[in-house]
Amino acid sequence: MLHIVNKSPFERDAFTSCMAHAAADSTVLLIEDGVFAAMKGSTVADQLSKTKVVALQSDVAARGIEANLADGVEMVDYAGFVDLVTDNEKIQSWV
Repeated sequence: MLHIVNKSPFERDAFTSCMAHAAADSTVLLIEDGVFAAMKGSTVADQLSKTKVVALQSDVAARGIEANLADGVEMVDYAGFVDLVTDNEKIQSWV
């Protein structure tokens, strides 16, 4: 299952709720302000190891946090985003 989070974990609880429901074999895609959840040393960084976490590269770059991504967080471009959507039968967006 693909979970998509687009809200900052410091403004809303969408990321925390997502991680509470995501199975170990799920993928969590962080887009827009959701990419702030991928920052190392943040208050939610300990949740990143629960499942595969991917961040949209253009949103990471737009927020200037490339150098601060936590270990294990992968980045994808828009084509990779489309691949994740088409490769997963079930998709849950967290708002």
